[in-house]
Amino acid sequence: MRKRLNVKLIKRGISDWGKIFILLLDEAIVVAVVIFALWFFQINIPLPIIISIAIIGGIFVFIIHIAVIPSFHLKQVTGQEGMVGLQGKVIEPLTPFGNILVNGEHWKAKSLDTKIAVDEDIEVTGIDGLILIVKRKTT
Repeated sequence: MRKRLNVKLIKRGISDWGKIFILLLDEAIVVAVVIFALWFFQINIPLPIIISIAIIGGIFVFIIHIAVIPSFHLKQVTGQEGMVGLQGKVIEPLTPFGNILVNGEHWKAKSLDTKIAVDEDIEVTGIDGLILIVKRKTT
């Protein structure tokens, strides 16, 4: 029986390698500039040394970029998705609107509960524009 190819994984792999290729382009540009500078200033380096340095540097840069691939698939920790689940304190009573402190930043907030008093712990459940939707933190 033939195994079925997982198209999603193939597309994801192609996408990951495309990103790696683009990330490697800037290193290639730097190498080209260095080679041009060496040629311009008439600095002669023996060919075996150049080849050794190029191979070692290429392998090093490639391994570093391969280590980056898992970060392409991490959960987003910024923006709206990154705010949900954070905890903070009420600094102005939520009736249902007020102000809270989350990660040292002041935010306008709307309470899902009827009223939340000052210094109570809250948890962010969503975002509506620039207003955080919160509820009392359950212990």
